[in-house]
Amino acid sequence: MIPDTRPAAATALLIALSMLFAACNTLQGAPGEGEASFESMEVSESQEQESPDYEEAGLKAPVAEGEVPLSVAESEPPQIAAPAVELAAIVVSVTREDQIRDLVSQARELLENYELQYVFTGKGRNETLRGRPVAFALWSEADQDWIVARIEIPKPPIRWKPGGKPIKFTLLTPGIQAQHIKGTGAERLMFAFSKDGEPLKVYGRKFPVFDSALLKKKRWRAVAETAKPIVYLPFTEDTFDPDFVSGGRDFLLATAQQAIDELRLAKAPSVAFPGELLADVVPPSVIATLAVIEQTDDTDFIENQEEAFNEVLNQYGLKRGEAYRYSVSSAHAIGPMQFTNRRGNGTYALVVRRCPAAKLERNFERGATDLLNAMKAAICLFDIELKQMRAEIRDAYRDNREVLGIFPVAAYNGGPRNVTKLAGVMKRMKVGLT
Repeated sequence: MIPDTRPAAATALLIALSMLFAACNTLQGAPGEGEASFESMEVSESQEQESPDYEEAGLKAPVAEGEVPLSVAESEPPQIAAPAVELAAIVVSVTREDQIRDLVSQARELLENYELQYVFTGKGRNETLRGRPVAFALWSEADQDWIVARIEIPKPPIRWKPGGKPIKFTLLTPGIQAQHIKGTGAERLMFAFSKDGEPLKVYGRKFPVFDSALLKKKRWRAVAETAKPIVYLPFTEDTFDPDFVSGGRDFLLATAQQAIDELRLAKAPSVAFPGELLADVVPPSVIATLAVIEQTDDTDFIENQEEAFNEVLNQYGLKRGEAYRYSVSSAHAIGPMQFTNRRGNGTYALVVRRCPAAKLERNFERGATDLLNAMKAAICLFDIELKQMRAEIRDAYRDNREVLGIFPVAAYNGGPRNVTKLAGVMKRMKVGLT
């Protein structure tokens, strides 16, 4: 994410791009390939004046994580398919990556059948839900056995800042110790656990998604009755593996390339570069990088640099299309690419209207949480933003789309004004567009 245009933000993109460039050469189309025929798209004057609601866009460092839409929690998550294994690899001993996948699968099965318990206090009009119950599947290496830890965190909204003091919680499982590590919502809430001095490994978590409308009305009984529990594992050190990091990078690049290929097949035209195809506007490495940036916390990046990106790539390597499906910012931006759609007329709806040839999913929740569709929408948004940039910046970008992808990425969360700021920063740093 690039919430402003400090030099650190530019550095973040360049570092992320460098991490992905090594793999992108084999994924990009050959430069000598012929282009599909161009089909013009008429845009009305009223549409031309439309601009995305940039104030809401993007995953800011939130004071409070947003509530996952119930429609997202109730929909079927994408299948998590491991990369194909060649026959020769079967004779090799089981890798740590295989072990992690197996333990995550066992934890998911254990939690699917585990029932969360809701506790109410008070009577009549004073009755309230005591807290949000969450269950964790913990693996003990010493006992070679599973433990389900019951935690109760405050009911929403929870005011917590990344890097701040741990949230208050109640541990309901005797014999173990717990510590809040980070997050408050479905995507990022994580605890560390131990028993008799042994760190327990976290391989699963069950989290109830509440109806936002019922929360606002404080109809606590209805909140509990309509809650949709999801089994979803945020990033943990226990699931970190270099193979997942490289696998996540390859998965993002391959998905970005697929998005571009589908736009090329649809012959979707560019509005920023008349006569060209939308498929040729953005390299897959830039879209893949954006997917990483949108899920990287600013504070985490400043403190941990490359490791912050590796955590995100690890999630994509482990969970693939399911990764960041439940990511919701305090500004109600959802999904891996963090689109907003305030009152049904925000950034996502604008992109669907302005880019009809892309044939994007019209339903916001389905479209924004599907990585392939969201990447196509991001490419369309890049094109819309590039059209609004100064000619000198647009021309420079055209000659060096990978490195100067920093401009449409800067615009992604803040619009063309962020590009003007970034150009000013580069000028003061005496960094030329070329």
